[in-house]
Amino acid sequence: MMTTSLKIAGAELRTLFYSPIAWFLTTIFIFQSGLAFASLLEDNLTLQNLGGGYADGVGYLTMKIFGRTGLFGDVAKKVYLYLPLLTMGLISREISSGTIKLLFSSPIKIREIIMGKFLAMMAYNFLLVLVLATYVLIGASVIEQASLSTMLCGMLGVFLIFCTYAAIGLFMSCLTSYQVVAALCTLVVFAILNYIGSVWQDYDFVRSLTYFLSIASRAEHMFTGYISSKDVVYFLAIIVMFLTFSYIKMQGDRQSRSAMFILSKYVFTFLLTLMIGYLSSMPRFIISYDGTQVKLFTLHPNVKKYINQLGDHPLEITTYINILDRFVWGGLPSQRNRDLDRWEPYLRANHNITLKYVYYYDYPGQDHNLEASNPGKTLKEIAENAAKTFNMDLKDCMSPEQIRKIIDLSAEQNSFVSVLKYQGRTTFLRVYDDIAIFPTETEVVAALKRLIAPLPKIAFVTGELERNRNPRGDRDYGALTNGLHLRNSLMNQGFDSESISLNDQQIPEGLTALIIADPKSEFSANATSKIREYINQGGNLLVCGEPGKQGVLNPLLKTIGVQLMDHQLVQNDNLSGMNVPLPSIQTGGNQTIKSGPNGGGTLSRIDPNKGNGRSGLMMPEQGSTNPYELIKAQLSSEAADKSRFFLSAYTDQVPVAMMGATGLSYSDTSGFIIKPMLVSDAALSWIKKGKLVSDSGAVVYSAKEGDLKGSFPTVVSLTRKVQGREQRIVVAGDADFLSNRGLYDGAYGPQSNQNFGIGLFSWFVNGEFPVDATHPPMVDKKLFLSVAQLKIIKIIYMGIFPGILILSGMIFLIRRKRK
Repeated sequence: MMTTSLKIAGAELRTLFYSPIAWFLTTIFIFQSGLAFASLLEDNLTLQNLGGGYADGVGYLTMKIFGRTGLFGDVAKKVYLYLPLLTMGLISREISSGTIKLLFSSPIKIREIIMGKFLAMMAYNFLLVLVLATYVLIGASVIEQASLSTMLCGMLGVFLIFCTYAAIGLFMSCLTSYQVVAALCTLVVFAILNYIGSVWQDYDFVRSLTYFLSIASRAEHMFTGYISSKDVVYFLAIIVMFLTFSYIKMQGDRQSRSAMFILSKYVFTFLLTLMIGYLSSMPRFIISYDGTQVKLFTLHPNVKKYINQLGDHPLEITTYINILDRFVWGGLPSQRNRDLDRWEPYLRANHNITLKYVYYYDYPGQDHNLEASNPGKTLKEIAENAAKTFNMDLKDCMSPEQIRKIIDLSAEQNSFVSVLKYQGRTTFLRVYDDIAIFPTETEVVAALKRLIAPLPKIAFVTGELERNRNPRGDRDYGALTNGLHLRNSLMNQGFDSESISLNDQQIPEGLTALIIADPKSEFSANATSKIREYINQGGNLLVCGEPGKQGVLNPLLKTIGVQLMDHQLVQNDNLSGMNVPLPSIQTGGNQTIKSGPNGGGTLSRIDPNKGNGRSGLMMPEQGSTNPYELIKAQLSSEAADKSRFFLSAYTDQVPVAMMGATGLSYSDTSGFIIKPMLVSDAALSWIKKGKLVSDSGAVVYSAKEGDLKGSFPTVVSLTRKVQGREQRIVVAGDADFLSNRGLYDGAYGPQSNQNFGIGLFSWFVNGEFPVDATHPPMVDKKLFLSVAQLKIIKIIYMGIFPGILILSGMIFLIRRKRK
C-alpha cells in the first residue's frame, strides 16, 4: 500500500509544480512570512535602541517573535490563503476529467489514492515549514539565549495545522467536480472550525462539543512552547476523521449503497472521533512537554509539593458567581473552558480535584450602586435583566435566601470567590483587583496550605489607639493584612491575623509576630509587663513609631537597645513645590475629607466609580504636603540577605517611601545583633531640630539650630538566639510606610513599600510564606542585530528569495511547455 501511495504522492507533487499555482503560492508565502518576521524584529529592535523605559518592553523575545502573536500565529491565520487553492483539485480534478473512473477500475485501492494525495500535501506542507525553519535559524542567531525548543514546538504546531487543513480540503475536493466550489467549501469549513469555539458556549453539552471541534486555540499552546497530548491527539483525530470521510465518499461513489448506510458510517466516524477527543482531554490521560526556558506552563516544584500532600483525599473547588458582581464575566458558562484551562495543571497533578459552579444573585460588595442605576426595580428584577444579558435563566441562579442557606458570603462581599473543601476544612480563593485578576500558583498554594497545615498568625496590639487591621482607614494596616481583593495582602498569602487588647487579654502562644503600631498613649503597667515577658520568651515583634511619639515607645524600646531619635528626619531632594498625592480619608457614607496644606480639610463627595469597593480602599485624590517630610529610605545590604522580597527592591534600588519619620539610635549592649534595614541618604537628609511647619516653604539645613546631617537608620532589625530559635524584632521610625495610605502604588513616586511589607513577615517565618512559586527570570531579552542587518533580512526574504523562486518557476514551466 505504501509503495503505491508514494507513487501517487510523487505524481501529485509533479502536477502541483507543473502548474503556476504552487510556485505562485510558495512565493507569496515567503514574502508574507518574511514581512511579518522582519516587522516583528524591527518593532523590538526599535524599542531596544530607544533604551530607557522603552527597553523594558523587550523580553521573552522568542515568544514575541515566533509565538501566538508572532510569526507562527500570523502564518496560522493566513493559511486559508494557500491550502484551499492547493487542495481544491486533488480529487475534483480527477472527477471533472473522468480519470476517477480509470482509478476505480484499476487495481489501486481507494485508501491508497487518498493516502497518496494526502502524502503529497504533507510533503508540500513540510516544504513551507522548511521555509519557517530558516527564520528559526536567524532567530537563534540574533536573539540572546533564544529558546530553540520553543521554536521547534511552534513549527510542529504549524505543520499539524497545515496537515489538518489539507485533510479537510481533500474531503471537500471529493464532494464536487468543480474546483472553485471545492475551494469555497474548504474555506467555509476552515471558518467553522475557527469560530465554532465561540458560539453556543452557554450550554454545557454544546460547549464541550464545540470546544473539541474548535481549532482556533489548539496550536496556540504549541506556538508558545507547550505541547499537550490532548492537542496532538486532536489534530491527528481530525485528520483521520476527514480522511475517513473521503474514503466513505469515494467508496460510496464506487459501490451502490443506501444513503442511510453511508450516513451511518459518517455518524459513526464522527462519534468515534469525539470519544477519542473526550478521553484524550481527561487530565489523567494528558502527557505534556513544556519547551519554554523558564517552564511557564509547568507547576512550580513548591506548588507540586503541596498538591502531592493532598494524597488520595478529594479536593472540591466550588466557585460561587454572583451575576450582579462586576467580575461575573470570569465565571459565566461561556467562559467555563477558560476556567478549566487555568485549573488544568492542577488537575493533571492530582486527579482527585473536582470543579463545581454555583450561580446566585445578591447585593455585591459594600459600594454597590444598583438601586441608583436601576430606579424603581427590586433586586430580583435587576437580576433578571442581568441574567438576560448573559443569556442565562434566572431559575438557574439562587436567590439571596437560598444561597445563604448553603453559605454566607457576606464577609466576602458577595463577590466572585471559590471555596476549597478538603477533609471537612474549607477556605476561600479570591479574584483580585489587578491586571492578572485570577489567582496565580502562589495564591492557590497559600489556600491549599490553609487546608493541610497550621498557618502563621500575627496579632495587632490595641487599646492605646494604635494602628489596626481596618481595611478602610487611611492610617491603618488593612491593605497589608486582610485586604480581601488585594493579591499581596497577608491574608491572601497564607497569614492569619487578629487584634488583642493587652489590658484584658493574654498574648496568644505560637504567635508569628506581635505588632505595635503607633500607640498614642503610654502602655499600662500590665500591658508593658506582658510585652516584656513576650520579648524575654523570644517572641517576634514589629514596632512602628512616629515623630512626636518618642516618649510613648522609648521606655519600652530601651530594654532592647533601640531608641527613636528626638525631632523629625527631613530630606532635601530638590522637590520644593512638588504636589504629593494623598489618599482620601473615609468618614462614612459617600464623603471624604481632602487634606489641605495646613492639615485642615474640606468635605467633598466621592465618585462611586472611583472607589475601590472590592478591596475596601479609597483611591488617593490629589493633595499637597511638605515634600521635605518624604524620606526615600534605601534598603541596606544586610536587609537584602533576609528575604527575596528585600533583594528585589535592593537590586533595583527602589526606595521605601516614609512620610514623616524619625531616625533610630541603637547599641549592641542588649544582647541583640542589631542591623539597619532602611537608611536615609547621607547627602540629602538631616534631623531637623524644632518643629517642622508644613507650610513654611523651603526647609534648609542649619547647623546653628542644632540640625544633625547624615545617614540615619529608619528601620532596624534585632536578632538573638532564645531557646534554640532565632528571635526577630523590627523597629521602625515611621508607621505610615505600611499603612493603607503608604502602600498605595505611586502615592509617593516609585516605591517598594509593598515588597518591604511582605518581606518583613516572610522573614518572620523564615521564608515559608508566601510560598515561592516564581519561575526563573526571562533570559531572551536582547537582540544582537543592527539596523543594517535588518535591512539585509528584508531584502533577502521580501526581494531576493521571492524573485529567485518566481524566476525558477518561469524557467521550469517554460522549458516543460517546450518539451
